[in-house]
Amino acid sequence: MALSAWPRLAYSATLYALSPLIGWRIWREQVPTYSRFQRLGLRLETLPPAPCIWLHCASVGEVRAARPLIEGLLARYPTHGLLLTTMTATGAQQSQTLISEQTPVDQARLSHRFLPLDFPGAAKRFLGSVQPELAILFETELWPNLIHACRQQGIPVAVVNGRLSPRAFKRYQRLRPLMASTLAEISWLAAKSAADAERFNALGCSTAITCIAGSLKFEIACQDKPIEEGEHLLQKWGGRPVWVAGSTRDGEETLLLKAHRQLVTRFPDALLVLVPRHPQRFDDVAKLCRTEGWALSRRSQQQPVTAQTQVYLGDTLGELAMLYATGRVAFVGGSLVPLGGHNILEPAALGRPVLSGPSIENFTDVAEPLQAAGALTMVDSPDTLAEAVAGYFANPEHALQAGQAGREAIEAHKGALARTLTGLEALLPR
Repeated sequence: MALSAWPRLAYSATLYALSPLIGWRIWREQVPTYSRFQRLGLRLETLPPAPCIWLHCASVGEVRAARPLIEGLLARYPTHGLLLTTMTATGAQQSQTLISEQTPVDQARLSHRFLPLDFPGAAKRFLGSVQPELAILFETELWPNLIHACRQQGIPVAVVNGRLSPRAFKRYQRLRPLMASTLAEISWLAAKSAADAERFNALGCSTAITCIAGSLKFEIACQDKPIEEGEHLLQKWGGRPVWVAGSTRDGEETLLLKAHRQLVTRFPDALLVLVPRHPQRFDDVAKLCRTEGWALSRRSQQQPVTAQTQVYLGDTLGELAMLYATGRVAFVGGSLVPLGGHNILEPAALGRPVLSGPSIENFTDVAEPLQAAGALTMVDSPDTLAEAVAGYFANPEHALQAGQAGREAIEAHKGALARTLTGLEALLPR
């Protein structure tokens, strides 16, 4: 047996040993309209029409970031179906939202399924059912058995918007034999930056198949609909000073509420729109707000925002862009706690100035241009966060200028989509 196969076999043995824990994850990450057997590569009915391209994104943020690529693939390969897979329930729901927003013709060509767990048998069953002509993995979705099964079946594998943060690189270095053997089986890697490309190469990816395409996140389109819906909602609220905290994580809401308490001493009618990242935490965050004495309204329960409402909980899925558009300024979560941040380009594309905590290593490539343009402000505590929000409340014109600067920075850094689609043509000619 080839020496390079041993790391993958050891990895598979570890997966089998952890299968009880993995089974619990399957049970938790579930959407009622999907069969849990999809996690084993089974019950993949109503797949898109053949020939098929397969694109995998981890979760909701990656699906949003991949939208320009998905729509680009549909336009460039009009005779192909496109299968989108995700790992999480929120990713599945975001995928369904994306599909519903396509034309009827493209809806028939695009479908979503859960990615099977990376057991060898599940990977082979999945590929046997889908039979894609091309496999595209978004960012850092490097699943050794799926990639190996693609190689065995002659399916080219591309990694696009390739991202490898310094923290992730250190973790992967401990598994370098496994990562080197996995990266040796991909066909093309489009890194989002030179630093990401260097890290992939240090793990064993050949420089001959690596290119720097830029970040697909900059391809985000400015959508008029969420802006119009957000401004309509704001009018219903009486034009109050609103700030939005989106994609917040465990431990972060307490800090945000501290900042909001400082704000209401200066702006008594200030409203915080709070949007937790994960739906399983909605009830816990609502309980936290009420325990701390805030007058709370929940969007999922269609509770109105009255003059007394101080916090509006955005506990729905697929409405983050609209809720960002209600605010004069947006804070993007996962950054006041050490989790690497979330997509700061989403509110920037809506023309909103952006605030972020110091933990933003997953988005340094997009943070730097926004900071340089004056569209992104870094904060590190409830005090500095409250001060930054208050500054935009006190000077609405400055908020408008910062928001426009963010949009201009996004436009100036586009181009990754064209480079990525051109690179994919070498693997799947039009």
